[in-house]
Amino acid sequence: MSGARGEGPEAGAGGAGGRAAPENPGGVLSVELPGLLAQLARSFALLLPVYALGYLGLSFSWVLLALALLAWCRRSRGLKALRLCRALALLEDEERVVRLGVRACDLPAWVHFPDTERAEWLNKTVKHMWPFICQFIEKLFRETIEPAVRGANTHLSTFSFTKVDVGQQPLRINGVKVYTENVDKRQIILDLQISFVGNCEIDLEIKRYFCRAGVKSIQIHGTMRVILEPLIGDMPLVGALSVFFLRKPLLEINWTGLTNLLDVPGLNGLSDTIILDIISNYLVLPNRITVPLVSEVQIAQLRFPVPKGVLRIHFIEAQDLQGKDTYLKGLVKGKSDPYGIIRVGNQIFQSRVIKENLSPKWNEVYEALVYEHPGQELEIELFDEDPDKDDFLGSLMIDLIEVEKERLLDEWFTLDEVPKGKLHLRLEWLTLMPNASNLDKVLTDIKADKDQANDGLSSALLILYLDSARNLPSGKKISSNPNPVVQMSVGHKAQESKIRYKTNEPVWEENFTFFIHNPKRQDLEVEVRDEQHQCSLGNLKVPLSQLLTSEDMTVSQRFQLSNSGPNSTIKMKIALRVLHLEKRERPPDHQHSAQVKRPSVSKEGRKTSIKSHMSGSPGPGGSNTAPSTPVIGGSDKPGMEEKVQPPEAGPQGLHDLGRSSSSLLASPGHISVKEPTPSIASDISLPIATQELRQRLRQLENGTTLGQSPLGQIQLTIRHSSQRNKLIVVVHACRNLIAFSEDGSDPYVRMYLLPDKRRSGRRKTHVSKKTLNPVFDQSFDFSVSLPEVQRRTLDVAVKNSGGFLSKDKGLLGKVLVALASEELAKGWTQWYDLTEDGTRPQAMS
Repeated sequence: MSGARGEGPEAGAGGAGGRAAPENPGGVLSVELPGLLAQLARSFALLLPVYALGYLGLSFSWVLLALALLAWCRRSRGLKALRLCRALALLEDEERVVRLGVRACDLPAWVHFPDTERAEWLNKTVKHMWPFICQFIEKLFRETIEPAVRGANTHLSTFSFTKVDVGQQPLRINGVKVYTENVDKRQIILDLQISFVGNCEIDLEIKRYFCRAGVKSIQIHGTMRVILEPLIGDMPLVGALSVFFLRKPLLEINWTGLTNLLDVPGLNGLSDTIILDIISNYLVLPNRITVPLVSEVQIAQLRFPVPKGVLRIHFIEAQDLQGKDTYLKGLVKGKSDPYGIIRVGNQIFQSRVIKENLSPKWNEVYEALVYEHPGQELEIELFDEDPDKDDFLGSLMIDLIEVEKERLLDEWFTLDEVPKGKLHLRLEWLTLMPNASNLDKVLTDIKADKDQANDGLSSALLILYLDSARNLPSGKKISSNPNPVVQMSVGHKAQESKIRYKTNEPVWEENFTFFIHNPKRQDLEVEVRDEQHQCSLGNLKVPLSQLLTSEDMTVSQRFQLSNSGPNSTIKMKIALRVLHLEKRERPPDHQHSAQVKRPSVSKEGRKTSIKSHMSGSPGPGGSNTAPSTPVIGGSDKPGMEEKVQPPEAGPQGLHDLGRSSSSLLASPGHISVKEPTPSIASDISLPIATQELRQRLRQLENGTTLGQSPLGQIQLTIRHSSQRNKLIVVVHACRNLIAFSEDGSDPYVRMYLLPDKRRSGRRKTHVSKKTLNPVFDQSFDFSVSLPEVQRRTLDVAVKNSGGFLSKDKGLLGKVLVALASEELAKGWTQWYDLTEDGTRPQAMS
C-alpha cells in the first residue's frame, strides 16, 4: 500500500514531466519574448502621455481630448466600413437589398429613368473578364506607373509596389443609356452608370526612407460617357473610342500604413478631393481617353474637340424665397441671406450673398463651355448663408437641349423641393462661328471699348492645342535637361500646362480655352519655363488679330521661340471662334419654356455632391476650361435696362468686402464653398469687392463732390536690378485712405506680378492698425528678367485686414502699373491714385 502510494507521485511527476518535456525542456517556464516586448511597448505608449502631462503640469483635459479624438477617428472609420459593406451587399444581391429598403440615392439608375436600361449581359461579361483585367491593371502599375514615379524625383528612386490586388469584386454597370436624338449620325453615345466597390490591396514602399503605405478598399461611383466615332464603312466599323466622366465621380478610399493618417476626419475629405482633381485632369470632361481603332483617324481632333457652344447665364433675381433665419430659438422668424450655386458639367460658379432679403437681385452673368449637351443640364441651387450649415432654399435643373433649340430664354422658373420661390434667369446659347463676318456686330452688342480690351462679356473663344516643343535650351545648368512647363495668358487670364520632367523635347498634348473680350486688341502670350530652376526657356507673342485673317481662323504650325535657342520651337494649333447669338424669327403668339427636370436624388445628396465639387479644383495646370473672369465696365444687353437693377447695398454690405474674387475654376488651391465667383457682367460686371467698394464711394459722396483721389494714394518705388535680375518694389506709404469702420482701417498692401497669381507669387506688407495714413517702407522683389518684366503688369491692392475670424475685411483701393517703360532700369518713385478696379491709374510725382 505504502509502496504503491510512494510510487504514485513519482509516476505522476514522471508522467507529467514526460508529457511536458517536449514543450518545456529542463522545467523552465516558456516566455514569448516578441509578444512580451510588444505588450510592454503598448503599455509604455499608453502611459507615457499621462506621465508627460503630469510632469509638465498640464491639465487632465488633454487626455480627455485625445480620447475624444480617438473615438471620433474610430467612429469615422466604422461608418466608412459600414458604407462599404452596404455597397457590397447591394452588388451581391441587388433584389434582396432593395426589398429590405435602400435609400433612393443608392438605387441603380434604371429605377429612376425609363430610358436607362439594365445591362446584366454586360456585367456577366465583365465578371468573366475580370481576372484578365486585374492582370492588365497590375502590369500598368508595375511597368508604367512605377518607373514614372521613380523618374520624377531622386528621392523616389527606391519607390516600388509590393502588392497590387484589385480584388475579386468586378466593376458593375448599373444602367446604360443610348442617345438616339440630337446626335451626329456618324457617332454613338452611351452613358454608363458605373460602380466599383472593391476590397483591393495596393501596397507601396519607399525603401530608402523605410516608408510603407497603401489602400485596402476603394469605392467609385459615376457616369461614364463612351463615344464611338466616327462610324465608317469598313471593319471595324468604328474609327475610335473616347471615354470620359461627365462630372467628377464620387470617391471613397480606405488607407493603410503611413497613409492611414489620411483617414483622420478632416484629412480624409481633403485627400479624396486631391485624388479627384488628379482624375479630373485626365478623365473628366473636357479631358478624355481616346483609343484609335483605325490609323487614319485624326486623334488630336477626337481627343480635344471644339465645344458645342457657350452658355451665357444671366443670374438676375429671385422672389418669394423662404425665410430660414430665426431668432429667440425659433420664436421670431427672420429673412434669409441667399446665394446661388450654378453648375454646368464640371464648371461651378457661386454668386455673391445678398443679406437679409427674400427677393434678392444679383444681376450677375457667367459664361460656361458646353462640350456634350446631350446628358448635360444647367443645375442651380439656392442656399441661405449661415455661420454653421447653410440652409437649402430650392433647386432647378434645365435641359440644355431645350436652351439650344430656343437660343434665348428669359423666364421665371419655379424652384423645386421647396414650397415656394421663383428664380429669374436669362439664358443665351452662343454658337461658335468659324468666320469673322459677325464680329463687328458682336463687339457692338457687348460694348467692347478700347480701354477695356482685356475684360468684359466675351465676343470670341480661343481654343489652343499645345502639342510639343523641340530643342529647348538647358536652362541654368548646361549638363542637365530642364523640367519644362508652359504658361499661357491672354490679358489677365493665365493657364499653365503640366510639367514634363528631364527633357528638352517635351510632349504635352493638352487643350486650353480662353474667353476673349476683343480679339482685335488682345494677344496670346506663351512662355516656356524651367520649373526646377525657375528660369525662362523662351517666349512667344501671337496677336489674335492675326487669326482673323487666317483660313477658318485657325493656325497650326511650329512657332519659333524668342529669347531661346536658335532652333527652339513650340508646336501649337490655335483656333478662334466668334460667339454669335442667333435670334430666330418667331410668331407673336409663340410660347416657349425650357424643360425643367425633376431631381432624381434627394436634396441632401445633390447638395453634398455640389459642395464636394466646390471644395477643390484642378490646379492651374489642370484647368482646361476658361473660367469666368471679372470685367471692367461691363455692359447690359439691349432691352435689359428695364429688368436689370443695380445690386442692393444693404446695411451689412461692407462685411462682404473681404470676399475673394478669384474664380472657382481658376484657383490653384482648394476653394471654400463660401467664396463667390465674380460675375463677368455686373455693375453688373465687377468682382464683388469692387462692386461694394463702388457702392461705398456712392455712400461717401452722398450729394457732395469727392476729390481727385477719393480712395487715397499709395507711394511706390519701382526699378529693375540687372545685376540681381530682379524687379524691386518698395512700398513706402499710403495717404487719405477711406475709413472701413468707426475705428478707421487696418490697411496692408498685397502685390502680384500679372499674369502670375499663384500663392508663391504674392507679396504682402505688414498690417498697420487703425490708421488712414500708414507707413510701410518695405521692399519686395520678383525674380524676372528685364525683357520679360516689360510684358508684365504689377497688380497692387490696398486691403483692410479686419482681424482673425472677422468679416470686416475688404478692398480699400487698387492700382495696375504697366511696366513697359524704358526707365525701368533707372527706377522711379511716384504717388499713384487708388481706384476701385485698378484701371486708368494716375501717377503723381
